[in-house]
Amino acid sequence: MNWDWEKLRENQQKYEQKKGDGGPGMPRPPQMDELLNKFKGFKFPGIFFAGAVLLALYFGSSTFFTVDRNEVGVIQRFGKYNRLAQPGLNFKLPSGIEKVTKVNVKTPETEEFGFKTYGSTDAYRGSSETPRQESALVLTGDLNVAVVPWIVQYRRADPRAYLFNVKNVRSLLRHMSEATMRTVIGDRSINEVITKRAEIALAAKEMLQKEMDQAEAGINIVTIEMKKTNVPEPVQASFNEVNQAIQEKEQTIYKAREEYNKAVPLARGEAKRVIKDAEGYAIDRVNRAQGDAAKFTAIYKAYATAKDVTKKRMYLESMMEIVPRLGSKYIIDSDQKNLLPFLNMGGASMISKDKFLSKGE
Repeated sequence: MNWDWEKLRENQQKYEQKKGDGGPGMPRPPQMDELLNKFKGFKFPGIFFAGAVLLALYFGSSTFFTVDRNEVGVIQRFGKYNRLAQPGLNFKLPSGIEKVTKVNVKTPETEEFGFKTYGSTDAYRGSSETPRQESALVLTGDLNVAVVPWIVQYRRADPRAYLFNVKNVRSLLRHMSEATMRTVIGDRSINEVITKRAEIALAAKEMLQKEMDQAEAGINIVTIEMKKTNVPEPVQASFNEVNQAIQEKEQTIYKAREEYNKAVPLARGEAKRVIKDAEGYAIDRVNRAQGDAAKFTAIYKAYATAKDVTKKRMYLESMMEIVPRLGSKYIIDSDQKNLLPFLNMGGASMISKDKFLSKGE
């Protein structure tokens, strides 16, 4: 209720005038109890109270915020980077002045290429039933086509670079991952792609990390995991036949090498044995020849000293070697006309060598 102060002032002047004149019927000024009774009828609108409460809540919620332990808060003041907020309760200026963006820097994120995890709704990923052909089909160094699904795990290492240096970090990561994988696989044959997945994944990780660092995207590549690699389904049967033929070829080569490793050392050993035998035989022949020569020289010297005795002794020694080999022997005098007289040279009547020699001498 509003008071008419002009009317009150006019009544006050009339009251003063009449009081000075002393006339009756002078108006009475308002008393305190009357004013209180009038103010009791005045009510403060509830909408103003609710607005004040909401305004307080708004300022409180826009100035205090909590950062999770796996996150950091990137604070912008009037759109420009200002500072980082660490995990816990933090304070900032009200909205419109400062803005906070929370970035997870510890939990690894995953990007899948060439396949889709069951239940995923990622627009970048392919169908759960068929491989995503545009990213899974890769040309190898020997001009074969391979189906290469893989997974990239990364972490947001630099929140400031992640938010402000690249407009769409995820799109950049996917395109660079595909380009890197095609580059690495393009230097290898189809057999290497199938059998050396760990080596290819390591090389792709190093190359992709260099590209992310060059782009200053604030991304740290944790790992690249290659799934089962194969050739496209229409050519799998032919590819398997080629692999089987290659395996049979390698098996034949291994068997030939095994036989070679057995035969060649055996032949070399046999050759060394023959050479050693020949060397031994040569040494034996030389020694025998030298012995025979020495014996002949000694005999010749004895012969030169006593020719008749030596000649007779040589004859007797030769006969001693020849006669035992003849078996039964009968010596007949050529002048005898009768066959009865003969000398039995066998058995007990055999003359010993010493006696024979002594008689011969």
